[in-house]
Amino acid sequence: MEEAVAGLTASELQGLLSVEVKEPLLQLYRRRRIDRQQIENAYVYFSRQSSIGRQQRLQRQSRPAELEISDSSVGADLSPELKAAIILFYSLLDEQQRRLYAGLEAHKLGHGGDSKIAEFLGLDVHTVARGRRELFGEQVQRQRVRKKGGGRPPAEKKLRK
Repeated sequence: MEEAVAGLTASELQGLLSVEVKEPLLQLYRRRRIDRQQIENAYVYFSRQSSIGRQQRLQRQSRPAELEISDSSVGADLSPELKAAIILFYSLLDEQQRRLYAGLEAHKLGHGGDSKIAEFLGLDVHTVARGRRELFGEQVQRQRVRKKGGGRPPAEKKLRK
């Protein structure tokens, strides 16, 4: 759900993937992997990351009810079932695993793979390139998702400035 600009309803996701999505979405919601909110007569699914979810909700409020969703050049070649499987699998990965997976898929595509995968998965092209470099440069940290010292500083540190 992180890649959806304004979250997605089940019918919007089903229209994009051409497969049944209600049960997988419900399972992801029950496992607290995604958030949902009832807007008008439908549930809209959002990212669990507070900053992304907030942005998605704001986008949803500023857009009309039906969103236009376009296929990327990578997704156009895939069957709807495979698209659904990739999106479900990708949504279950942590930050580092997503980056490495994107890098691997970009490498398989060859020249231009970084931008194609970035568009398909909704990532920054630099994130995909970093994942590819980490994967093939054997710089993968097995015990950590981020480098030591990475991430947001504690709230106490912010207040002391």
